[in-house]
Amino acid sequence: MGRSSVSGTFQCGECGRVFTGTIRLPRKIEVKVMFSDQDVTEVTRTVLMEDEIVQVGDEFDLDDGRHVQITYIDNAEGKRRKSCPAPEVKALWVKSFDILHVKASINDYKRTYPMYLEAEPDDEFTIGMIMNFDTWDAVIHAIKTKTKLMRRGTAEARDIVRIYGKKLNGQRPEEILVDEDEPFDESLYDDGTMDLDE
Repeated sequence: MGRSSVSGTFQCGECGRVFTGTIRLPRKIEVKVMFSDQDVTEVTRTVLMEDEIVQVGDEFDLDDGRHVQITYIDNAEGKRRKSCPAPEVKALWVKSFDILHVKASINDYKRTYPMYLEAEPDDEFTIGMIMNFDTWDAVIHAIKTKTKLMRRGTAEARDIVRIYGKKLNGQRPEEILVDEDEPFDESLYDDGTMDLDE
């Protein structure tokens, strides 16, 4: 439309009231974006609407189609904020959120191997699911998300902090899964040094 306001007859979507008037459209604000993808950081820009409030954890697409997630927000005073109205944003720090590297700790009953699983943000992992690696398979028996430790159910990759698994040594997955009421000791999964040949 290219205008800063619109005049007309409007109906409120919440209460249903009809009124005539002029509505000022929020203006567009261009902000700096610091984009990180592993060891590479580049500066780009994005457009926010004046009435937006951005938060750490928000996801959006850059103009070139890359899907990103906000990790830090710098306000006009140069301070880090978890959320900020768009007019006060000085810069957004974002990371690539197309392919995630989900941390996994796989135990073979002697030692624990730290692994990374590539996944898209909405890929799901379920307790009891079998993960296939080059020379062996493992079953997921716990998932730590940003808010809780799961002993049953499913979580999306975007919410997962770590997956805990046990190596299958000829057992059926249900023989490895433990009662969800049984205490879970994360210290048993302290990552050792991973031998990539194993």
